Amino acid sequence: MAHSVPKPARPGPVAALSRVVGAISVVCGVIAAGMIFASVVITCQMIVVRFVLGDSTIWQTEAVIYLMIGATLVGLPYVQKLRGHVNVDLVPGLLPPALRRALALVVLLASIAVLGIMLWYGFELFHVAWSRGWTSDTVWGAPLWVPYLAMPVGFGLFVLQLVADLIEALAGGEA
Repeated sequence: MAHSVPKPARPGPVAALSRVVGAISVVCGVIAAGMIFASVVITCQMIVVRFVLGDSTIWQTEAVIYLMIGATLVGLPYVQKLRGHVNVDLVPGLLPPALRRALALVVLLASIAVLGIMLWYGFELFHVAWSRGWTSDTVWGAPLWVPYLAMPVGFGLFVLQLVADLIEALAGGEA
């Protein structure tokens, strides 16, 4: 059975940046897990209210939807930190190390560009909802800027994690 030997930490600003951004990403993962837990608790409460007590529910379904979407978006940087996103490693596995590294850098740059656009439009949507006082068209009437805030926060922190990964890769770390 092979045991992996932990890589020695590189001193310097790249390692410090990687640690700080990694810690932020872990906090995002904890928050996302808390949001998922809250949605499960709210779903259980909704089941009791509707089917045991026979009362109607007003806010529960909408809150669960917003929490799950928020958990998905806020959890993005944590999943990137763990390299848990779906990837295809057939082509990189066939490439020599230099081309594999170049491909990883191109993918990181393209990802940052696409997510930067999503961050821009996510912020724009959040800002319009906040400045115009938009609310959901339900009995609850939740202010929409709250769930929309998950877009710029999630995409922004995801881009931050990708930038940290890119800087580490450029500095000679794992791409």
